[in-house]
Amino acid sequence: MFDRPQVMQVASALAAHAARRQTAIAENVANADTPGYRARDLTAFAESYRSSAEDAPRQTRPGHLGAIAGAGGAELIERTGAGHLSPNGNSVSLEREMVASAAVRRDHDMALTVYRKSLDILRSSLGRR
Repeated sequence: MFDRPQVMQVASALAAHAARRQTAIAENVANADTPGYRARDLTAFAESYRSSAEDAPRQTRPGHLGAIAGAGGAELIERTGAGHLSPNGNSVSLEREMVASAAVRRDHDMALTVYRKSLDILRSSLGRR
């Protein structure tokens, strides 16, 4: 009947995005002293999830809203913004990476909480606690 509730799909996708983003942050920290290394990050979760072909609107009849074009998933992009390059051309700021890491943990914790609470609601509705 149900493949998987939408809220659980979103929570799972957010947790996977957080894991991929944490990997990018760890690579940035590992290369903090590498000459010429440019800090990288993922596109925002909202943008990458919205562009996902799996969850795009589906055309149900002629003239109805069509599917959104574009490949799904988050892209690894060079991080831009305020900040200066070090004398060796490296753009990694350890302070910025620490803040980004805290944001990733918050996103991951939120995804796990939503997933866990959704399972609790499903179990309660089935009479299993």
